[in-house]
Amino acid sequence: MPLIVSDVLVSDANLPIPVGGLAAVGSLALLIIFYTLRTFSQRRPVAPKGKLAPPVEEKKQGRKFGHWKPENFKAPTPPPYPNWSVETTKPLPYRPFKHNYFVTMGIRSMDWDNWIELDNQWDHFHNRKLQRLQQENADELYQVDPVAWDAAEELVECLEDYLPNRYPSMFVKTDHGIHNKHTGEDFDTVSRPWKESPILVASKMIQDDLAIMIEGEDGHYYLKAGAILLAGFWRLKDKINLPLREIHTSGDVPKYREKLQTSMEKFFVKLRPEDPVVRNNYFIQTDDDLAWSHAIGPETSDRIGWYTANEVEDPEVLKFRSERQSLRRLPRSGGIVFTIRTYFLPIKDMVQEPYVPGRLYDGIMAWDDDVAGYKGLEKYRDALLPYLQKHHQRQLDEGIIQAPEKPNYPF
Repeated sequence: MPLIVSDVLVSDANLPIPVGGLAAVGSLALLIIFYTLRTFSQRRPVAPKGKLAPPVEEKKQGRKFGHWKPENFKAPTPPPYPNWSVETTKPLPYRPFKHNYFVTMGIRSMDWDNWIELDNQWDHFHNRKLQRLQQENADELYQVDPVAWDAAEELVECLEDYLPNRYPSMFVKTDHGIHNKHTGEDFDTVSRPWKESPILVASKMIQDDLAIMIEGEDGHYYLKAGAILLAGFWRLKDKINLPLREIHTSGDVPKYREKLQTSMEKFFVKLRPEDPVVRNNYFIQTDDDLAWSHAIGPETSDRIGWYTANEVEDPEVLKFRSERQSLRRLPRSGGIVFTIRTYFLPIKDMVQEPYVPGRLYDGIMAWDDDVAGYKGLEKYRDALLPYLQKHHQRQLDEGIIQAPEKPNYPF
């Protein structure tokens, strides 16, 4: 599940980043915009009086909560991605699971060069996004509260600086914005008012979903903007305007209150523009739609969750769904941006990779009951686990001896 069921910064714990949740399922979980601005207050988000204690003392911040002081920081200019091609560059082989499983924040420092990852699945992701925007409920898939508008514009500016330098065979800067040489699309980032929401412009340039969190006057961070088109298991409309902790507790993210809430809330307050981070998670999906897992119910339903899914009998229909989530502070607006890139492939292909069946089997067996419920294990346990064991044994018979924990996580 993707940022699914609102995991925010759950670690190799393999939970999704904060920004929403499967309304019943679940990556942190660090992990969000609408041009026809809805009727949201223009004020910084403020929780009801007495509801939330601030995560840190305001006086230690040197500023009032909800009042960011713009910083003079500019991200380094990335070099061109070596030999990158929209036709031939394969997705990176993320395999973010270990022989054990722990719920932690699970974040790593991010190399600025690798902020946005594009590959030969770009057309599939882009076309699926465009299809989604033709749906009847398209206006529920992206939104920008007025308080996050500046952050959404700043995000577009960051992409304008990054993409033509990192992927020059695909993007070029123009007098009016940015041009996609592959599709012929021109994105006007100069005209005001915007021709379409800046969060949507940003989303159409890349394969990722996007989420933006804004600090409120109570010191907590609220989901105030997002383009969530390919989330699989969660909906923006369920999480928009919620504070970080409610994004996760409303999605029943395992061990969030006990192990993650305090550290995550402090992390958000203290995150600096020069210190971006990244994390990975994974899920098992029982159907094959990148955008929405229909196994958990119709996307338009009032209630969605694993309880609606059928038990899987054929393991070869299962898909491995992984997210690579980046988290960075925007220096001018102070907004925190999540990029949520999904990697999606058949389990039947993964089990051919050396060591993978045994490692994935051990990782799943290490889930406690809360995590197993969150990830819907009961729906595919009887199909998947024997299948992984069979292919692990096949590899042992072929002389592929199980190696100790790989040092190059998350691959």
